[in-house]
Amino acid sequence: MSLPSVSGVLTSDGSLNRPAKAAIVVQFLLREGVDVPLHKLPIPVQEQLALQLGSLKMVDRETLLNVVEEFANELDGVGLRFPSGIAGALNQLEGKISPSLARRLRRETGAPRSTDPWQRIEALDADKLRTIAMAESIEVAAVLISKLNVDKAAALLGKLPGERARRITFSVSMTENVTPEAVARIGHSIVTQLDEEPERAFATTPVERVGAILNYSATNTREDVLTGLDEADAGFAEAVRKAIFTFADIPERLEPLDIPKLARDVDQADIVVAMSGATDGDEQKSVEFILSNMSKRMAQTLRDEMNDQPSLSRKETEAAQSTVISAIRDLIATGEIKLRVVEEDD
Repeated sequence: MSLPSVSGVLTSDGSLNRPAKAAIVVQFLLREGVDVPLHKLPIPVQEQLALQLGSLKMVDRETLLNVVEEFANELDGVGLRFPSGIAGALNQLEGKISPSLARRLRRETGAPRSTDPWQRIEALDADKLRTIAMAESIEVAAVLISKLNVDKAAALLGKLPGERARRITFSVSMTENVTPEAVARIGHSIVTQLDEEPERAFATTPVERVGAILNYSATNTREDVLTGLDEADAGFAEAVRKAIFTFADIPERLEPLDIPKLARDVDQADIVVAMSGATDGDEQKSVEFILSNMSKRMAQTLRDEMNDQPSLSRKETEAAQSTVISAIRDLIATGEIKLRVVEEDD
């Protein structure tokens, strides 16, 4: 093998050392257009690699082939690779071991949740990001907004009070000289706060849980419970009302183009019963909304079946309407449809 005559790249027996071989492999991959995620390597390794690349001038084809072949053989010989350190192990076991155990091990060992805390922050929903943006300083919130993708940043701004959103947006203009180290520290600080939050027994909020229960309750029961909640906690009652989605809410919350998807997923007999038993004005609006947003032929078929429908009890109607609402929620869960946000009155 013809070796490059560069000091610091040879071992005592005259062969290339491993850092030099790594540099040759990286240079080969880069030349071939491979996107090598070197930024994921520890900073000291990145530094050593950069210095090594700078020290090498040229290697002949035989040396290159030998190094690449050795590299390929080593890869081929790897039977099982384990995560690096306790941090890597805990990241791999995420969701598979007790969350409280994972948090305790991170605290005791100082293992970070992720090498890049912003990956975890990016995955948070807009409501959680709003909580962070409201609790942190304007300057930290400006860094947070800057690190999020554009869609998520826009959604977050939309959930913030107008004055705070304007101040945060203005502060983004002052982040030009923020160093990567400072951004990393902010990210790790936010993640640390997330890890310190107490474990909760329920995955959803009380409002969401009560709203989901009342969604499937009879109308009389639902109104009776809401009246009681109004007397006990008007704020909670109002939040529950916003979380409830009933048959009467269909025109306000569904997009017209989503009606064919709903008709596809619900048995036609259930749709007929749900619409035939519609009594009050709001439910009648839902009936017209459904019929006007499907094919004329399908709409006429349903109207004919509704006219032939015998008298229905309120219990039968509500059972069919619950089936329709359940189908809508299933479509939401799979991402096929998305409810429209109800705009609050000024």
